[in-house]
Amino acid sequence: MFVVGNFIAAVARIVDVALTVYLWLIIIRSVLSWVNPDPYNPIVRFIYQVTEPVMAPIRRWLPIRGMGIDFSPIIILLLILFLQSFLVKSLLELAYSFR
Repeated sequence: MFVVGNFIAAVARIVDVALTVYLWLIIIRSVLSWVNPDPYNPIVRFIYQVTEPVMAPIRRWLPIRGMGIDFSPIIILLLILFLQSFLVKSLLELAYSFR
């Protein structure tokens, strides 16, 4: 059963790294919104293409409109922190129970 435990631990670590990378992409996207970057820059386009599918539904869901402040990155960051605290730690505990 230790193989199953090692597999679940590896999945938990990969999920944790992926969530951390996405967290940084959201932070970079927020900073980019302050400086008005070149929209034809491939890096800027990549960041917008990766983060927009998650940010757009949250923007539609938020009732606050017309304030000039986008709260969707804050909500996404909180969701990522929740997933890292709950999902990743739960998977690691499950993996350690198989060992």
